[in-house]
Amino acid sequence: MTARDSSPVYVALDTPNLSEALRIGRAVAPHVGGLKVGLEFLTALGPDAVREIVALDLPVFADTKFHDIPNTVAGASRAIAALGAKIFNIHVSGGEAMMRAAKEAAASVDPAMKVIGVTVLTSMDDGVLESVGQKSPARDQVVRLAKLAKASGLDGVVCSPQEIALVREACGPGFLIVTPGVRPAGSDIADQKRVMTPAEAARAGADILVIGRPITAAADPARAAADIAASLKA
Repeated sequence: MTARDSSPVYVALDTPNLSEALRIGRAVAPHVGGLKVGLEFLTALGPDAVREIVALDLPVFADTKFHDIPNTVAGASRAIAALGAKIFNIHVSGGEAMMRAAKEAAASVDPAMKVIGVTVLTSMDDGVLESVGQKSPARDQVVRLAKLAKASGLDGVVCSPQEIALVREACGPGFLIVTPGVRPAGSDIADQKRVMTPAEAARAGADILVIGRPITAAADPARAAADIAASLKA
C-alpha cells in the first residue's frame, strides 16, 4: 500500500504560484495522501490551476469556505465539483438550507463529492469568539456546529485538533473529521491557536490532517513529508 492510499496527510498548497505548487505537489506525492488548495491559490490562479493540481493524481481538497445565500452557494458548489476535487468545504454557520443546497448541487455533478463544514477556525480561541458575539467556549461551539452539519446532510467537518474526540463522540464513526492546525513538535505555530502534533491528531481520531508550512516552507518538502509519515507510523 502506498502513502497516497494510507496517509491521512494532505499538504496545503497555499500559494499564488502555480509552478511552485506543482513542484511541491510532485515532490511530496510519494509520502502523502492528498493535496489542499486554499483561497489564495483559488483566487489568484482560478479553475484551470485546480485542474492541474487534480492531474497530479492525488485526492484534492478545495478549501473554498463558501458562505452565502443557498442559491449562490449551490452554484459555486456545482462549479467546484466540476473541477475534479474530491472534497470542498462551506461554513456551517451559513445554516441548514445553505448546507443542503451545497450538498445537493455538488452531488448533481459528482455523487462521490464530499462536502464538509467549517466549524470554528483554528486561528480563533475563546477570547476571539467572545469578541464576535459567541459566549460559549470554542469546543462547545464546534460540537454544536458539527451536530448541525451532520443533521444537514454534510459528510463531515473541519475542526481543530482539540475538538477531534468531542466531534467523534457527538457525530459517530463514518463522519469525516478534517483537521488543520497540525504542527510537528518544535514547529512555529504561526497564526494557529488550537494545535496538536500529527501523531496526536491521528491518535485522537482525525481522518485527514492538513499540514502546510512545516512541509511547504521546508528546505526539502519531500523529506519533511517523509519525516511526518514516519512519525505517524511510529
